[in-house]
Amino acid sequence: MKKLAIATPEREVFIDITEQVNAIVRTSLFEGSACHVFCPHTTAGLTINECADPDVVLDMKTALGEMVADDERWRHLEGNSPAHVKASLMGSSVIVPVVEGELGLGRWQGIFLCEFDGPRARDVWVQFLS
Repeated sequence: MKKLAIATPEREVFIDITEQVNAIVRTSLFEGSACHVFCPHTTAGLTINECADPDVVLDMKTALGEMVADDERWRHLEGNSPAHVKASLMGSSVIVPVVEGELGLGRWQGIFLCEFDGPRARDVWVQFLS
């Protein structure tokens, strides 16, 4: 297993980590397998979505903000309940096939670390499945 260390600069930010993960894939010997990318945090998640148009990320952040309001209804004492809910909506992992030594993503797809309680130091674990 390999680990990526990522510093998130804002409270809520989507960081494209595709190239960092692909660099790990390129230096491995796991042709034909799948790459499992995991976020071991409860207020950050992972998703695959379009990475060509930055408005897609803005739209996703807007939609999540509308679904999960940051108001006084939450009971969790740390005050970051919306971050926990948003992280659960995104999910904690993605699995991508490895094709010819590269991530088998679609033309416009990228892997995003989704921070909802930053800024923080985050880890992302990359492991291969056979």
